[in-house]
Amino acid sequence: MGGWNVRKRITVNAQERSLTRSLSWPHLMAMGVGAIVGTGILTLIGIGADKAGPAVLLSFLIAGFVCACAALAYAEMASTIPASGSAYTYNYVVLGEVVAWIIGWSLILEYSLVARAVGVSWSGYAAPLLHDWLGLPMALMQGPHAGGVANVPALFIILVIAGMLVIGTRKSATLNLALVVVKLSALVLFVWFALPHFNAANLEPFNPYGFGRTMGEDGVERGIMAAAAIIFSAFYGFDAIATAAEETRNPKRDLAIGIIGSMLVCAAIYTVIATAALGAAPFTLFANSPEPLALILREIGQPGAAHFLAVTAVLTLPTVILAFFYGQSRIFFVMARDGLLPRGLSQLSAKGAPLRITAFTTAVVGTIALFFPLGEIVALANAGTLVAFSSVALCMLILRRRSPELPRGFRTPLAWVIGPVAIAGCLYLLASLPQKTQLWFLIWNVIGVGAYLLYGRRFSVARREAREAEQAAAD
Repeated sequence: MGGWNVRKRITVNAQERSLTRSLSWPHLMAMGVGAIVGTGILTLIGIGADKAGPAVLLSFLIAGFVCACAALAYAEMASTIPASGSAYTYNYVVLGEVVAWIIGWSLILEYSLVARAVGVSWSGYAAPLLHDWLGLPMALMQGPHAGGVANVPALFIILVIAGMLVIGTRKSATLNLALVVVKLSALVLFVWFALPHFNAANLEPFNPYGFGRTMGEDGVERGIMAAAAIIFSAFYGFDAIATAAEETRNPKRDLAIGIIGSMLVCAAIYTVIATAALGAAPFTLFANSPEPLALILREIGQPGAAHFLAVTAVLTLPTVILAFFYGQSRIFFVMARDGLLPRGLSQLSAKGAPLRITAFTTAVVGTIALFFPLGEIVALANAGTLVAFSSVALCMLILRRRSPELPRGFRTPLAWVIGPVAIAGCLYLLASLPQKTQLWFLIWNVIGVGAYLLYGRRFSVARREAREAEQAAAD
């Protein structure tokens, strides 16, 4: 019967449903920067400041370091196994179907919730503009948790992004490249106005809540690591690049360039932006604000720049949604192609676009975006991401030992140091998430195991092929 945990063989060229190769490394780097630089710095810096105060700078450094180690592991795995599916596929090849399902199930959670979170973040910047310009009622631009009825703008932008993906991967990637340039110009403008107002007194007390996760009198868990566990999402997005393996012209070279290049660019951007923000205003001013950078600009007497930043955020935050929406649809696509989800979802259009899975993804993400709050959703998305990242680092180490002869377009330096650091760092950040988040993540995976046993295991293509091979050998 192929064993209880069959492993997948990668034969990309032989797959009956292969995606069109149309992307090069500039598209991939833009996708990575577009995904990484977005909600994390435009919104989550406020949530992080609330949990760690000025020491959120250390939270950024810790989360960024762990994420960089994971990115190196991703780069090696993507160049070694240049097939769509990212961490799900790597685990399927190295650790087998059961683990792959758990990771794929976690990635579905990550991409769905991040796309939704960014949609809500976009709505936070767009709502004041829509209210002032068009007179739209705030009740239709906020979820029930914020006193509204439903977040209609968040649903709207998700539908727009879905339409872009349906039009075509290359066209949407080219537009993404242009919007990333606009986004970075706005952040440069923020630094230009904020740095002259830098006041070291705003960094005092630097660490008001301690290092580890502790419960405050208000019932909120705070500390440097509590903030790091939340703003970890500020750095991920490069993993969506790995899902584009089957649509990349030269995956062994371009995937590594896209992953590592986007991480280096974004680390530099975050360091400068966070330092400028924390120095320009007391952290209590913008803690938990849905638009912290715009709020800081208004506070230092730059309302015009604040308005420009808000407009830019409205125009460019969709690049983050695009990257994660793209990643989720490709994860869904590969899982459906493998038989673990209904095979009909992997049907491609005449131009090679996964229409059915894009529509399904739109329905899932759009429903979430209408009603659910931002902070808790980001934390839950991080749980899925941290599990996936640690598994990729483990796969890299196992494959180094099991198959050292495999051609690798990129080799992680000091792999036996970087890999364990990525695993330990991700698991520590996972333990630093709110207890309620950990409980919800456990429930999500229990549901996932049930879905696998009821459907995925029965219709698995790899399991069927293993049975057929055993039968042929017996005959």
